[in-house]
Amino acid sequence: MTTAAIIVAAGRGERAGGSTPKQWRMLHGRKVADWTIERFRNRVDHIVLVLSPDDAEAWAAFASSGLILAPGGADRASSVRSGLHALARHDITKVLIHDVARPCVSDRIIRDVLTALDTHSAAAPGLAVTDALWTGAGAVVTGTQARGGLYAAQTPQGFCYDMIAAAHAAHPGGAADDVEVARAAGIDVAIIPGDADNIKITRPEDFDRAERIMGTDMDVRLGNGYDVHRFGDGDHVILCGVKIPHTRGLQGHSDADVGMHAVTDAIYGALAQGDIGQHFPPSDPQWKGAASRIFLRHAVELAEQMGYRISNVDCTLVCEHPKIGPYAEAMRAEMAHIMGLRTDQVSVKATTSERLGFTGRSEGIASLATACLVKP
Repeated sequence: MTTAAIIVAAGRGERAGGSTPKQWRMLHGRKVADWTIERFRNRVDHIVLVLSPDDAEAWAAFASSGLILAPGGADRASSVRSGLHALARHDITKVLIHDVARPCVSDRIIRDVLTALDTHSAAAPGLAVTDALWTGAGAVVTGTQARGGLYAAQTPQGFCYDMIAAAHAAHPGGAADDVEVARAAGIDVAIIPGDADNIKITRPEDFDRAERIMGTDMDVRLGNGYDVHRFGDGDHVILCGVKIPHTRGLQGHSDADVGMHAVTDAIYGALAQGDIGQHFPPSDPQWKGAASRIFLRHAVELAEQMGYRISNVDCTLVCEHPKIGPYAEAMRAEMAHIMGLRTDQVSVKATTSERLGFTGRSEGIASLATACLVKP
């Protein structure tokens, strides 16, 4: 069984205001589309992102993202058909179709829709209408509408891939959503409970509501790391990935990058996944002299696999010598590059121990680090 999600992001979203399409506007520190994509990572086997053919910047931004990119059409239905076509060679059994403007979709809804497809040809989340419904002309109520049996439709809407692909191919167009397309083809659609927080950003005020939802719905993890390496023979040290000339070198099984080791352990700690020694035992000769970037990349990739993104890291080096200041910016840049972060998400600073202890006696270097991880 192979699963996929199609995220439709080719529209302009003009009702949301602003000069930029809503999917590319910032929300809680990231673009709306980035939040939405993150919701489906590690929950399906493939993600298709449908983009406007004219949005060159978006195509370039996602070119190496690991997503399948597909060109959007003149309307939503043609964009979905394009996304379905992009999956044709991947032997998909279940497909979820989701609006990019719903970045607050929960793990529960994604899981429930996929599970419902084990026993149904189609399934979609819906909220039973509980408010009184009016008809109106302008600002005047002209009548009421019975609300019994009415549901507010949400996405992702899930389908057996072959059935919805055939339904879209046969549909004349003009459907409100993919459930309408499926029903026109005679496919029964199961309703699963929706979520009031699974809002679709449509109007300018919806950004504020989404911000509030995200502020209460994130799993934030903090981790601490600490490492020490003693001085020995050598003519340089490697700190946070940068080679610094020095009269002595740091001793260790790997390259003894005390700063990178502390940051790596901070990430492992935030994930409750042990430390470097558990993942890369010093008793294993293959890690002798290894570059510490290997350890750090492993920690970053593990965080991604567990659904977390790194918000920021802070590393403090404790030593009398060498002087860290002249190299701090290069260290930040190198660490950011390895972790896939911006440099303003990485802090590297130094302090002395006022000539106290082993660092004060210049016997070695210590490092402390903190990492903040967020699961949206």
